[in-house]
Amino acid sequence: MWQPTAGPESLRKRGALLAGIRRFFSDRSLLEVDVPLLSRRATSDPHIASITAQCNGAPAFLATSPEFGMKRLLAAGVGDCYYLGKAFREGESGGRHNPEFTMLEWYRCGWDDRRLMAEVGELLCNLLHMTDVHPLSYRDLFARELGLDPHSASTAELRHCVQREVDADYEPASRDECLDLLLSHRLEPAMGEGITLVYDFPASQAALARLSEDDRGTLVARRFEAYAGGMELANGYWELTDAEEQQRRLRADHKYRRAHQLPLYPFEERLVQALRAGMPECAGVALGVDRLLMLAGGYDSIEEVIAFPIERA
Repeated sequence: MWQPTAGPESLRKRGALLAGIRRFFSDRSLLEVDVPLLSRRATSDPHIASITAQCNGAPAFLATSPEFGMKRLLAAGVGDCYYLGKAFREGESGGRHNPEFTMLEWYRCGWDDRRLMAEVGELLCNLLHMTDVHPLSYRDLFARELGLDPHSASTAELRHCVQREVDADYEPASRDECLDLLLSHRLEPAMGEGITLVYDFPASQAALARLSEDDRGTLVARRFEAYAGGMELANGYWELTDAEEQQRRLRADHKYRRAHQLPLYPFEERLVQALRAGMPECAGVALGVDRLLMLAGGYDSIEEVIAFPIERA
């Protein structure tokens, strides 16, 4: 079929939302930047699959996010900046996913995750016309809903909790798989009205965030996720700036991919070089714009807010 899946009203709402985002950052003097969507390097994250391509006779990859390019710009002295454009991920399809999607990502120099988390709340309140923002630690969320401490519970305890609380057709193999299942299938729907900002994730889920001790002396990942309407919208970090630790994590991702027979991509050594050159202390966050529009417009499926999803592209 030739017709778009999103109607004219939806497309007008998309245009207004994009204009509102740009106005929000213009008022705060952030620079809008552009980065390559086609690269010789791919994500190392074992939970994200890159879409491969050919360019000038050699393998290339569509960007899963603008992160690596933006961090190279930060190291070059660009300062506070944001990207609003396309990103691509293999295997992403469903009511809330499309392989090609619109991402908003921004970085604040000299900020930590707590300060950026507050700005995320301001942006979402502005665009969703909400007033209730609920910051909640990862530990407190699990304690409130499930009566357990996710940082100290044993793997056996977590598996038992998954069996009790989640209708899953497989048994999770690790602590993090248990925690992810509980968060996505049991806790997200229980977050209630308004905007919920969950922070201080387990250290094993740090990704590209730095680690520090919380007020109980537990080593945690300084990252947060934003939810509204039972839907995850954003993922933010107090960014890692240690080049050697960054390289260690990239190699660990590569090792994990090899052990689990996942595609092996050339990792982004230029990110390590940028950190060595002196990327400034900063916090950054990525936000899914299509999901945001679903919430803002009251739509049930991502196809209602994207003119040409993969089946029509």
